Amino acid sequence: MRIDRALVNDAALAVVAAAVCVVMFVYSQTAQLKAPDVFGGVLVVLGCAPVAVRRRWPLAAFCAGLVPESLLAVMGYGSGQVGLGGLILVYSVAAYRGLAVALGALLLTMVAYAAGASFGEALESPSKHLVVLLLVVAVWGAGRSFRLRRAYLDELKDRAARLERAHAADTRAARAEERSRIARELHDVVAHHVSVMTVQAAAARKVLASDPDLAREALSAIEQTGRMAMTEMRNIVGVLRTDSPAELGPQPGMLDLPRLVEQMREAGLPTRLEIEGEPSPIPAGVDLAAYRLIQEGLTNSLRHAGPGAKAVVTVRHAVRELDVRVEDDGPGTATLSGRQGHGLVGIRERVALYGGVLSIGPRSGGGFEVRARFPLKDGQ
Repeated sequence: MRIDRALVNDAALAVVAAAVCVVMFVYSQTAQLKAPDVFGGVLVVLGCAPVAVRRRWPLAAFCAGLVPESLLAVMGYGSGQVGLGGLILVYSVAAYRGLAVALGALLLTMVAYAAGASFGEALESPSKHLVVLLLVVAVWGAGRSFRLRRAYLDELKDRAARLERAHAADTRAARAEERSRIARELHDVVAHHVSVMTVQAAAARKVLASDPDLAREALSAIEQTGRMAMTEMRNIVGVLRTDSPAELGPQPGMLDLPRLVEQMREAGLPTRLEIEGEPSPIPAGVDLAAYRLIQEGLTNSLRHAGPGAKAVVTVRHAVRELDVRVEDDGPGTATLSGRQGHGLVGIRERVALYGGVLSIGPRSGGGFEVRARFPLKDGQ
């Protein structure tokens, strides 16, 4: 069974307050007041008893304590006989209830004290009554200050919790974006090189018996392509390994296009590279995105354009734009649905990331085209 520590502490406080008030009731009476007796002592104890539930029901406890105190004043025992208990209850209402309720309790306390004083102590000592009223106001103010401070601390905790949740959400989003980026890179590398290796392996199998030298060249090309794939994958996966920075290498870019075109030629896709305009420095992100687009476009043509198809890679450098295009003369319309794979979806994400415009689809004269235009800032 769980024990409510707040209730236990308040019960102990009620016992202490009752003991103090009974002692003051017995030894502080004057000739103008009724002599202390058992009934008066019981009323004093009853006036302090509600302190035991001051935090659970502060307003009810305050009202319950006000009744015995008023009876003590009316019956001639004097006002303020449960002073300590009454102050605790006033403080509790101010600390645990709203401003309107707290102000009502303060006003009711002053009215009750003033009414009780009129039954025998009105002419005794006006300064004493003023001190009591100032003490009540001070205790009430302390309760309000406690409430405001607690509300401020609760707001700080709530704000810290919201910031922590926002930070966790940002972290999850960053991790998801990083996983997506790595997935795109791995797909582009694996899909391209495996497609090239598959075509070369098929060619080697066809000429293995009739032309062993040509088959041997195809196998060598497969080995070289596999090594390139492993190197690029090692560079990509290296970003996940913080303990081996030496394994990180530069990402491919537009300067690597001649080697990519040559690789596609060796794989059996006649490819031509055309450069228009004066080459200028390109941001690293755009450089990689454009290279991956061309790589995916050529891989797409190698897999779907069909035998005898040719591909053309066009790179046009403008003042504020980089235009890249991959075209082939294969049956683009017939295989359009088959060409819209995960690689082209990844290309859409890459181009959109850098504010580019992407168009993918069959050409009017036959074949298939993948084209993107990347905006560049001045001086790039």
